[in-house]
Amino acid sequence: MKLYYMPSACSLTIHIALEWIGKPYETQKMDREGIKSADYLKINPLGAVPALTDGDFALTQNVAIVSYLAALNPEAGLLGDGTPKSAAEVMRWLAFINSDLHRTFSLVFAPQRFLSGEGAQEELRASAASILRSHYTLLDKQLEGRDYLTGAKPTVADAYMFVTLRWAHAKGINLGGLDKLPGFFERMKTNPGVAAALKAEGLE
Repeated sequence: MKLYYMPSACSLTIHIALEWIGKPYETQKMDREGIKSADYLKINPLGAVPALTDGDFALTQNVAIVSYLAALNPEAGLLGDGTPKSAAEVMRWLAFINSDLHRTFSLVFAPQRFLSGEGAQEELRASAASILRSHYTLLDKQLEGRDYLTGAKPTVADAYMFVTLRWAHAKGINLGGLDKLPGFFERMKTNPGVAAALKAEGLE
């Protein structure tokens, strides 16, 4: 099994999940040029990370990859305690982070893809930052009385959320007053699997 990743990208979610599983795997660090190469485009035609290969099977998209890993390794608890209700709750937050939170970050990272003109781009970036604040407010509320999004143990939804929080810190998204997020971030950062993935990507 081999993970194609870029440091600090959403592929870090998969890197963390593989560490939690605890089985041997390979990694291939990619860069902006590499993900557009002809060889890589055969694996992921979108020219993005993550991509996971397992023998002659290639899979892309975070949600699909974590679902595959969870099905192969139910003992790892990537989707919770193994019950349908637990898995559905994890998938609920995983979908929210992927479809709403991550998508909104694209407006912060690259507003020029959507609008021309520096003023318009800055306005779009500010609007996206406000939306991100509202999304994190919802996540902060979900953490009330919990160490992690769905209970006492971290799941792949928490891994994905941790990755986006790193982006939020890097981009100066206003998280002031959201008092559950800092503790969550520190718990995740010191989790052995998370720490190992960060180290492997040079993100300590």
